[in-house]
Amino acid sequence: MTERPITSRELSEMPLSRLKAVGSGKRLENFAKFGIEDLLRLLSHYPRRWIDRTREATIGELAEGLDALVVGEISRVSATPRGRGPSRVNVTLADDTGSLKIVFFNQSWRERQLAVGSLAAVHGRVSSFRGDLQMANPTVDVLGDPGERPRPIVAVYPQSEKIDLPSWVVRRAIEETLSRSRPRGIADPVPESLRREYSLVSRSEALEGIHLPETFAAKEMARRRLAFDELLRVQLVLVMRKRAIERESTGVEHVVGGPLVRRFLEQLPYSLTGAQRRVIGEIDVDLGSPTPMHRLLQGDVGAGKTLVAVTAMLTAVDGGHQGALMAPTEVLAEQHAAGVSTLLDGLLVPDPENLFGERPVRVELLTNSVTGERRRNVLAGLADGEVDLVIGTHALIQEAVEFHSLGVVVVDEQHRFGVEQRAALRDKGDRGAVPDVLVMTATPIPRTAAMTVYGDLDVSILDEKPPGRTPILTRHAVAGVDEAQVWDDVRAQIGQGRQAYVVCPLIEESEKLEVASAEETLARLESGELSGLRLGLLHGRMSSADKDVMMGRFRDGQVDVLVATTVIEVGVDVPNATVMVVLDADRFGIAQLHQLRGRVGRGSHESICWLVTSADDDALVAEVNPRIEALVESDDGFLLAEVDLELRGEGTLMNKEQKGRSDLRLASLRRDRELVEMARSAAQSIVDADEFLEGNPELREEIELFLSPEDEEFLFKS
Repeated sequence: MTERPITSRELSEMPLSRLKAVGSGKRLENFAKFGIEDLLRLLSHYPRRWIDRTREATIGELAEGLDALVVGEISRVSATPRGRGPSRVNVTLADDTGSLKIVFFNQSWRERQLAVGSLAAVHGRVSSFRGDLQMANPTVDVLGDPGERPRPIVAVYPQSEKIDLPSWVVRRAIEETLSRSRPRGIADPVPESLRREYSLVSRSEALEGIHLPETFAAKEMARRRLAFDELLRVQLVLVMRKRAIERESTGVEHVVGGPLVRRFLEQLPYSLTGAQRRVIGEIDVDLGSPTPMHRLLQGDVGAGKTLVAVTAMLTAVDGGHQGALMAPTEVLAEQHAAGVSTLLDGLLVPDPENLFGERPVRVELLTNSVTGERRRNVLAGLADGEVDLVIGTHALIQEAVEFHSLGVVVVDEQHRFGVEQRAALRDKGDRGAVPDVLVMTATPIPRTAAMTVYGDLDVSILDEKPPGRTPILTRHAVAGVDEAQVWDDVRAQIGQGRQAYVVCPLIEESEKLEVASAEETLARLESGELSGLRLGLLHGRMSSADKDVMMGRFRDGQVDVLVATTVIEVGVDVPNATVMVVLDADRFGIAQLHQLRGRVGRGSHESICWLVTSADDDALVAEVNPRIEALVESDDGFLLAEVDLELRGEGTLMNKEQKGRSDLRLASLRRDRELVEMARSAAQSIVDADEFLEGNPELREEIELFLSPEDEEFLFKS
C-alpha cells in the first residue's frame, strides 16, 4: 500500500533536528533565531533572490568599468586592525583563470562571514587599483564548499549580520528535506480541478522549483503557485467570514425605488453620472435582500459619494425606517448635516398621522456639541421615529442614543473608526434585524488591495466625476527659490474675490507642535507675503465652537486666507476657495496631498494647488520627489493610489506596525493583480461548495498553520 503524501501539518510537527544538515547544536539555535524550528517553516523560508550561474564570468575575462558576476573560492581574508581609521576588510577571490581583489569599507562583519576555502558569488562594478582589478563593496553570497555540485541557478536566502546562518546551510537543509520527502511526496491542499483551471503546478513541483530551480521559467511557475497559496489562505478567511455574516444575520428587506427616492432623484437640478447610477443599482440589490449589506463605497474626491449615500438612507425612510451617517470629526459631521439638509430641502415624506398626509424629511445633527434642550429633542425624535436621518460623530453610538428602527448606516472615512465603533452603530438596529452598512472612503485603494484588505466587503467604485467640477491645476514650487510666485498667485485670486487655504507642515505625532507651526505661519504671512489680507487660523486644538465660528466666517467670505493644519483634510466644502498652498509638501503622503487638493475645485472657477517643498541646504534646486511629480501629473485618485502602492511598498496586511514590510512573502498586491482575483474567485467557489471546509481539511489546517488567530481576527475586523 502506498503511503499518502506528507501534509503541512506533519511537516509542522517534524523538528529541524531530524536533518543531518542541521543537527542539534549551534546551527539549530541559529535557525530558531530566524523563526525556523520545523520543516514546514523551513520549506516556507523562500529565497530572496537567485543567482544565474549560466551568466557568470571568469576572473580572466573581467574588464574595468563593467558590472560582472564572478564565482570563485575565497583564498585570503584580512581586516585593518581596530582603531586605525575606517574599518576595511580585504578579500582575495580565485578561480582557474586568476584572482580578484575585493575590498569592503565599514563592513567589519564580512571577516566573520567570508571563510577561507568557501565558494562565493560576487556581483559588482570592476575597477582598477594600483594596476590590479578589484571590486569595492560588491554584493556577496556564500554558496558553500568548492566541492558542491554546481547548479545552474543558485537560491540565495535572507541573511542577518547578527545570526550566523549562511545561505548554503539553509539550502542544504532544504535539499535534504525535499530529497527525504520524495518517496511519499508532499500533499497538495488545492483541489486538482482548480489547479487545472488556473494552470498551477503542484505543491511538490512548486517547492522544488522555488528552492532548486533548473531554469528561471521553472522558478517563475513555482513563485506563481506559492504566491497564489498565500493569497488563497487570506481570501478563504475573508470569504468564510462574509458567508458567516450572511448566514447568521437577518437584515432589513427594503422596498427599493419607493416614492421618496423617486421624488428625490427627480427634483435634483442635474442628472446622475453613469457611475452613480451603476453604484445605486448595486446598493439597491443589497438593500432589497434579506441579508444585511456590508459594502465599501470608494469614490475619488468630488465623485458624488454623499448623494449615493443619501439615496440609500432615503430607501430606509421610504419603508418607515431611519438612516444614520457617522463622520470622524465634528467639522465634517456639521458639513454633511448642512449639505444633506440643503439637498433634501422641500422633500416630503408620506405620513398618515399628518393632516396633509405628508411632512418634510427631518434631518438632525448629533455631536457632543449638541447639548441641552436641543439634544433631548433629537434623542426623543430618534426613539419615536420622528427623526428620519441623523448625522453625527461617535456621539451616535453612546448608550443614551436609541433608534425607533435603524435601517441603513453610512460610515464616512471608515479607516478613521475602530471596528468596535462601527459594530456599535450596527448593533443599534431594532428587533433583531441588522441594519445595512455602507462604508465610504475618499482615499482610493488599489483594487487588489481593496479585495484583500476589505475582502469581507463588497466593493463599489465611483470612478466618474459629475459635470461642472473644474479641473485643478497642480504646480510645484521650491521654498525660497520660486515661492514668491505662489504668494503672487494667492493675492491675484483674492483680488478677483476668491479665497485660499494655506496648510502647515505635518509634524510627526505632535499636535502641539503643529499648532505652533500654524500660528508661526499665520504671523509670518500677516506681516509679510500676505499683509493687508484677512487671515484666519484653524487647528485641531481649538474648541468645536471656535472651529465652527472660523469655518462659518471663511464660508461667508469674511476671511480671505485660512491658515490651517490637516484638520481641513476631509470634507470641508467652500466653493469660493480656489487656491490651496501646502507648505513642506514633501512631509505628506500622496493620499493626504490628494485629499487636501480636493478642498479646492469645488465651484465653477478654475483652481490651483501649490505644493511647496523645502530646498536642499546644499542645492538651489531640490531633487524631484516622485510623490510630488505624480500629483502634478495626475488628479486621478485611483491612479495615484497605484503609484502610492509602488512607492511606499505594501505594508503588512495583518497589522499596521511596519510600513513597507509585507507579510505576504512571495505574493505582491502590486505585481500579482491577476493572482489576487484568481484567489478571490477560487475561495468563493471552494466556500460556496463547502462552507466550513469540512471536505478540504488540509486547506483548513493550512489557514491555522500559516495565519495566527490574531491575523484571522484582524482580517475579520477589516
